[in-house]
Amino acid sequence: MKQEVKEFVQECVVCQINKAEHIPYPGLLQPLPVPDMAWTHISMDFVEGLPKSHGKDVILVVVDRLTKFAHFIALSHPFTVQDVVTLFIDNVYKLHGLPTMIVTDRDRIFTSNMWQELFKALSVTLRFSSAYHPETDGQTERVNQCLENYLRCMAFASPRKWYHWLSLAKWWYNTSYHTSLNMTHFQALYGFPPLMVAEVVLPDCLDDNAKEILRNRHLAAQVIKDNLQKARARIKNQADRHRTEREFAVGDMVYLKVQPYRHTSLSMHNSIKLHSKFYGPFRVMERIGKVAYKLLLPEGCQFHPVFHVSQLKRHLGPQAVTTSELPLIDEKGNIKVAPVSILERGVIPRNNEPVVQWLIQWMNLPESEATWEDAEFIRVVFPGFHP
Repeated sequence: MKQEVKEFVQECVVCQINKAEHIPYPGLLQPLPVPDMAWTHISMDFVEGLPKSHGKDVILVVVDRLTKFAHFIALSHPFTVQDVVTLFIDNVYKLHGLPTMIVTDRDRIFTSNMWQELFKALSVTLRFSSAYHPETDGQTERVNQCLENYLRCMAFASPRKWYHWLSLAKWWYNTSYHTSLNMTHFQALYGFPPLMVAEVVLPDCLDDNAKEILRNRHLAAQVIKDNLQKARARIKNQADRHRTEREFAVGDMVYLKVQPYRHTSLSMHNSIKLHSKFYGPFRVMERIGKVAYKLLLPEGCQFHPVFHVSQLKRHLGPQAVTTSELPLIDEKGNIKVAPVSILERGVIPRNNEPVVQWLIQWMNLPESEATWEDAEFIRVVFPGFHP
């Protein structure tokens, strides 16, 4: 009787869809292989949301996966695939040649037909992060954090002057000591330590021992690779202590955890807390590598069908009916939410001033979840909305 009750509770579909999992992070760490040569394997990403500076508001970050040397390239919205390819040629290809592998997220630029066909013709392998799992490109994400921290420290008083600091940010990052390499990124790439301004002015301060390190480039490359292999193993062991292994077979039914709605309006968070945490179940069609799976999603679904195992949960119980509904998503993989109509209008006092508010009906949400928003807020965040 006890076992039957336990199975009945475990197989409750409502619970499987709506209850959060309280387990260690699913899926053991699967580090990407360490490259044999510099600039053969690279990763790319964009830093967005910056204020305009010299007409630029985006930074393209390109990182070599062996030496961790990085290029920070400014550009501005709107930009096209042609723009990014041109910047890549002018700033990376002319210095380091053509890579054999590029690791990116699923940004619209990197998933466009032109980008994929171009690098396919050049015999460059493209590796994409699986949906809702940016850790696949964790290296570039970490470099992005370093870059943002530097610009924040140097340009916090004048945010619109960050462009003036970008070259120094690149110098600072590439001449910083990297614990996995046991040297700076500059030295890992070029085989000698960078000449600093202080060393030019005060030559007596030069470190004689540093001059002799890694004179042989072949030895330098081997030292770098050995250090990265050790760091890779250490990071994996540490990460796996807090993870659980989770596997599925082809044909298994699984639930899919989808990125929550990302509203700018704080007033909408209460209703979002009551949305289902999982969608499905869906059938597993194929195993991709060790920790990713391809699902059979409804026809016309905008989701990329490959997901990291951390976004999946096994369906328990008898065969379930596959859902035919999934939320609409935008080009970045976030669930679309936009104002559809104004149900009511009103005015409230705030700081002794009248504030116009609208009761907004949101896309993909029932009328019962309409929320009161400042009219000015809607105009700014959704400039294309014309009630």
